[in-house]
Amino acid sequence: MPPHANRASAEPSPTSEVAYSHFDVKSFAPDRQFLAWRERVGHVIDVLPSRADVARPFRAEIERYGIGDLSFTDCRSETMVLERSLARISTDNARSFYFHVFVEGDADCVSVRSSARSGSSGAATLLALDLGQPVRMRRNTCRVLSFFVPGAVAAQVFPDPEALHGRMMRNETPLTRLIVDHATALSREIPFMDAGAANDAIRTGADLLVAAFGQQAGLIGNARSAARAAMFGQARRYIQANLHEADLSPESVVQALQAARPSVYRLFQHEGGLRTYIRHLRLKQAADEIAHHRHRTLTEIAYGLGFASPSDFTRAFRRAYGISPRDFREISATKA
Repeated sequence: MPPHANRASAEPSPTSEVAYSHFDVKSFAPDRQFLAWRERVGHVIDVLPSRADVARPFRAEIERYGIGDLSFTDCRSETMVLERSLARISTDNARSFYFHVFVEGDADCVSVRSSARSGSSGAATLLALDLGQPVRMRRNTCRVLSFFVPGAVAAQVFPDPEALHGRMMRNETPLTRLIVDHATALSREIPFMDAGAANDAIRTGADLLVAAFGQQAGLIGNARSAARAAMFGQARRYIQANLHEADLSPESVVQALQAARPSVYRLFQHEGGLRTYIRHLRLKQAADEIAHHRHRTLTEIAYGLGFASPSDFTRAFRRAYGISPRDFREISATKA
């Protein structure tokens, strides 16, 4: 749970521009939980209750992260029927595109006003909705990660973005697997992102989703560039997680991603190459440890970040920052 999860609903984090809110029905009496959830999400979509639904305990919670006209939510809930009616649409101004990525459970019985996809009984891992159009669906007990983005994102691939509404996909292709991986990683990392990083990550996820649905529709879209962005994110996360491992190398990154070596290497051309990128992150981490962990010797830091020797570390640090690690420590100590 994010460090700010106990704050009041929609209170922005004081360290970033990401607006965060958390809601869980467990604080309500069992016979109020379903109605509390209905009220909570009612600004976007109606939850249709039955007498049994209202009477029984109901489990649901949601975390929301908003950046400008983008938002990302992580929701866990029990089975419910959702509807966004034409009457409802006429009374509000919610017009975003709403992409569901199910990491547990699914949605089925999705019905829209398009004859091509009306009354579908199939189950979806990925679901695209246009909040400007009606929909009714059953969302089964699930954990779903959702991207809310403006229509301009869909228009990058779909000449008529409204054609996205109601489209569903199963997680059966490399691109859909990449989408699920990206959304899952984002759910872990977004609590600690600044606004710029969160904005980029949400847009990347949306681009991937639109590209996948574009492929499904037989359109020529930006699937390749979106996939490259997500693959770069996967590589970056792997490198960050293994910076202190002595065997971290370009080869280990390629093996971890299970991707073609040329494809991975091309991702880092603008960084001076994959090996240079790894060394850059290690030096950046070293600078942080030198400044904030004064009990650790420079030799410990050098070996701990995979440098072959203290002298190799010193040369690389001086080339990168124009100062030796020892001098940097002395300067950082005087500013503490």
